[in-house]
Amino acid sequence: MLSKSVKVLWVLLLAATVAACATKVERIDTEEVRDLSGNWNDTDSRLVSEEMIRDVLSRPWLNRFVRDHGGKPPVVIVGEVRNLSHEHINVNTFIADMERALINSGNVEVVASSSERGEVRGERKDQDLHAREDTRKAMGQEIGADFMLKGTINTIVDAEGRKQVKFYQVDLTLISLADNRKVWVGQKKIKKFVDKRSLRL
Repeated sequence: MLSKSVKVLWVLLLAATVAACATKVERIDTEEVRDLSGNWNDTDSRLVSEEMIRDVLSRPWLNRFVRDHGGKPPVVIVGEVRNLSHEHINVNTFIADMERALINSGNVEVVASSSERGEVRGERKDQDLHAREDTRKAMGQEIGADFMLKGTINTIVDAEGRKQVKFYQVDLTLISLADNRKVWVGQKKIKKFVDKRSLRL
């Protein structure tokens, strides 16, 4: 049988092991930049979307459209952004960041995506059957988009041992739905140096 002192020592060792493995959670500001893996992250999504939306709204197509349509702002739909990179990127977050930047600019109107429209149309059909007549929203009153914003995210990785250089390239295109003209093409590049140091115990 184990002596009392050995049992106490085992209990203390077990407690120390559990404490060492405990998860530590720290709340940080959502604007704070912390790169842990070197992969695409929330900061990249926010900064790239904001910079590219500022660029698209500063180009001649916008003033030209407003002038030719009696001061009416253009209607934009954000289409597909394809992730062609080597890593998992949540493109839905990037699309949401772009939609927010577009809407908050006040320079354009933004309509719902195809998947969102399906849900809204289903609700209107339901209203036709169940809602009071004075509160129903009629079919056929949707606003058609004038332009579609779509694009791709690509990466190139150069690695040697524990060191990597990650290159991200985001390409966006604004296309006129009336005639398929490309009225703006934007590009943003990000390069990260990642040094995965060996773990020292």
